[in-house]
Amino acid sequence: MPLRVYNTLSQTKELFKTVVPGKVGMYVCGPTVYSKSHIGHMVGPVIFDTIKRYLVYLGYEVTWVVNITDVDDKLIVQAQKDGTSVKELAESVTEDYLKCLKALGVDGIDHMPKATEHIGEILQITSGLIDKGFAYASSGDVYFDVTKAPTYGKLSHRDPEQLEAGARIEPSSLKRHPGDFALWKSSKPGEPSWESPWGPGRPGWHIECSAMAMKLLGKHFDIHGGGLDLVFPHHENEVVQSESYNGEPFATYWLHNGLLTKDGKKISKSDPNTIVLMGDLLKAHDPDTLRALLIASHYRRPTDYDNSRIEELKRGLQTFHKAFERFEQLTGVRFDALEAPTRRHDFDPGDSPLLIEINNHRDRFLASMDDDFNTGGALGELFEVAHALNRAAHSMAPGDAGALADYRRGMGVLKELTQILGLFRTLQEKPAASHDGLTPDLMTLLIDLRAMVRKEKNFKLADEIRNRLTALGIVLEDRADGTSWRIEPKS
Repeated sequence: MPLRVYNTLSQTKELFKTVVPGKVGMYVCGPTVYSKSHIGHMVGPVIFDTIKRYLVYLGYEVTWVVNITDVDDKLIVQAQKDGTSVKELAESVTEDYLKCLKALGVDGIDHMPKATEHIGEILQITSGLIDKGFAYASSGDVYFDVTKAPTYGKLSHRDPEQLEAGARIEPSSLKRHPGDFALWKSSKPGEPSWESPWGPGRPGWHIECSAMAMKLLGKHFDIHGGGLDLVFPHHENEVVQSESYNGEPFATYWLHNGLLTKDGKKISKSDPNTIVLMGDLLKAHDPDTLRALLIASHYRRPTDYDNSRIEELKRGLQTFHKAFERFEQLTGVRFDALEAPTRRHDFDPGDSPLLIEINNHRDRFLASMDDDFNTGGALGELFEVAHALNRAAHSMAPGDAGALADYRRGMGVLKELTQILGLFRTLQEKPAASHDGLTPDLMTLLIDLRAMVRKEKNFKLADEIRNRLTALGIVLEDRADGTSWRIEPKS
């Protein structure tokens, strides 16, 4: 099944075809760095990191750009409140953002340009838009004239006559039309500024992304991504100013992820009641659990954050950890050290019932990803693969070399697919036993005692031992080759 993606521009799923065969240019809007990252800031990076992983798996050479907006009205206001400089504030918040990305396994970003590093390109585009008649200077500011662009509104699918000044488009008496937006803003005393043909000033928000995207990916590239809340005005303004300047398409596909909500409200810095700082979450939860939360549904749908959902996912992911532990017991190899294919290929299951079952789930996993990167559907199939492997490990007879070989191949498929979703790349170490080995010895004693009472058909007492251990967070697993134990989080 060929890859199809939903394009906000056409409002349909389209066959994916790149500008340059075999290569993908992808630009995703990054944060305005004026306060620490909350979980909402991680939605886009995790989703598009997964998208890049899948595109690479399909054989594409992907260049992914995520910008940093390090000069903006909000930065100026916050720096004044904090008694620091805009530069110092931006650097501190950017450092926090990068730590959060690293913790969640978002490591595929190739370029992370800062707006302040591209003032020259911004001035060039702004001057060019004035020369072409699409922009005008007004008392030190420069505005894009939306009435000069017949296609304005094509991305958000709004009638230009009905477009109002929206979020981050400020009404001003200097504008010719309420919908005109700033390409360049004159600076007030004490604010960051750069010299320009219109006087000291700084760039508008929208022009920054156009300049950085074109600088690193060219005039026409493949994917432009971001949150659904950026469709208008930010992306609408990006596309109109870029195409007016270049005279050719800007991005072929516009992909927008749904927003993260809490109690039905978008998680936003402007609403303190919704803020969930990423640093706090990473102290409380395993990164795989948080990453799974952000890819557990289709990327275009909203995700509601609550603690019960995180706890539910944490318990669910024990299916995988159980598989990893059993694999290491049977083979002596850690799952995160297992090598698996990194490019799409045909998998031959032969006549093995286990591998046939796993291959069916693998096919459905890939079909989900081919259908507009449906990570939610793919994750569901990943659970089914893990369940099949756990059943196989549980029923495997000691010394059955053929079954063990099939099981190894099946675990290789699990690793292949988890790599695509960016999960379980590094497994946490098991809780250390006490220094004198008392815990393992006590568990061996309890397992032996339980085996004795079961042999005597005292199943009530055997069940009581299991249940009491479960209440303590210790799970027993009876298999053909004996009983094993592991520590799990209490539900």
